[in-house]
Amino acid sequence: MALGRRRLLIGFAGAGGLAMAGCAGEPTPPKPATIRFDPPPGAHDVDARSPGTVTVTDGTLRSVEWIDETGRSLPGAPAPDHRTWTSAEPLGYGHTYTARAVAQGEAGDVTGTATCTTVRPQQLIDVSLRSANLVELAENDTYGVGFVLVAQFDEPVDRAAAERHLKVTTQPAVTGAWYWLDDHNAHWRPERYHAPGTRITIEADLFGVALGEGRYGLRNQRVSVIIGPAHVAIADDDTKQIEVYDNGNLVRTMPTSMGKGGTSVVGGRYLSFWTRPGIYTVLDQNDPVIMDSATYGLPTNSGGYRTSINHAVRISHDGIFVHELASTMWAQGNTNVSHGCLNISPNDAAWFYDFVIPGDVVEVRNTGGDPLDIWQNGDWSVPWSDWLRGGTPA
Repeated sequence: MALGRRRLLIGFAGAGGLAMAGCAGEPTPPKPATIRFDPPPGAHDVDARSPGTVTVTDGTLRSVEWIDETGRSLPGAPAPDHRTWTSAEPLGYGHTYTARAVAQGEAGDVTGTATCTTVRPQQLIDVSLRSANLVELAENDTYGVGFVLVAQFDEPVDRAAAERHLKVTTQPAVTGAWYWLDDHNAHWRPERYHAPGTRITIEADLFGVALGEGRYGLRNQRVSVIIGPAHVAIADDDTKQIEVYDNGNLVRTMPTSMGKGGTSVVGGRYLSFWTRPGIYTVLDQNDPVIMDSATYGLPTNSGGYRTSINHAVRISHDGIFVHELASTMWAQGNTNVSHGCLNISPNDAAWFYDFVIPGDVVEVRNTGGDPLDIWQNGDWSVPWSDWLRGGTPA
C-alpha cells in the first residue's frame, strides 16, 4: 500500500508540472501601431482654421506627408515623443489634401493614408479697423478720449456671427458695446469717454468664420491704440463761447459764431443751417482746406461759397468745421452768421488747430435744429441705453 501511495503522488506532481510548463510557454503577439488622421479620411468642408494632425497608438511616427492639390507640402513637426504630428499652419480654404504617414510598432512598420477637402467660400470678406475719421488704425496711434472704433466690412455680413469674433479689450478695463449702423458698419464705444492713458486692443479673428450666405472672413487682425490727454471743447450757444479743457482744466475761451439757423430747399434738397446740438469728435485737420458749399447742395449762385480756409478742424462727416474766419470776428461771441460751422478768430484757430488730435471731444450745446445724428459723427450723442439696443444680441 505504501508503494502504491507514493506512485500516485508522483503521478499528480508530474501532471501538475507539465501543466504549468505549458502555460508559461505561450508568447504574447506584438501589437501593431495604429494611425489616426484628423480631419478623418473622407472629410468634406473642413473648417479652414483647423490644423492637420496625425496620432499614433502603440508606436512612433517615422514620416508624415500632407500634400495639397498643387503638390505643396503642408509644413508641420512631430512632438518630442514622435507620437503626434501637427501642421504649422491651418488647412485654409478650398484645398484637397492627401496625407500619408508611416509608423513603427512592435509588429513593424505600418502605413496609413487619408484625403480630405476644406470649405470653399463663395466670397471672402475683409474688415477695415478704423477710427471715426475712417482712417485705418495703426499700432500705437494716439487718439482723444472720444475715440470710436469703426469696423467696416466690404460686404454685408451676419451681424451676430461677425460680432462674436470682434474682441475689444481695454487697459484699464471698461465695458463697451457695438452699435450696428447697417450690415457693413459696426461702431464700438464705452458708456463714457475713455480715461487718458487707456490702451485699446482690437482683435478681428475672422479667418475661417462663416459670415452668412457662403461668405467667410479673409484674415485675422490685431491692433492697439492709446488714448491721449482729455481734450474737451464745449461750445455753448447761450454764451457763444467755446471753452477748451485740458484734463479738466480750462485752458482757453474762444468767442464763436455758429450756424445762423433756419432751413431751405435748394434744387429739391433739404438744407439746414443750424450747428446741430450734440457731441462731436475731431475727425481731421486741414491747413488750408477748400470749402465748397456745392458739395452739400448749396451752389454759389444760391447764396453758397467756395473759398480757402486756414486752420480748419473737421468735426462732422457733412462738413462742419471749427475754423478761422476773420471776416466774422464782429459776430463772434454775440451773433450766429455761419452756414453751420463754428467760426473763430485766426489766433484762436491756429492755437486750436495745434492743440487737438483726432478723437478729441467738441460738445455743442443749446443750439437749434435737429440733434446730431450718428452718421454725421454723432456716436457719443446716442444715449447709452439706445446704444445697447443697437448692438447685436450674443
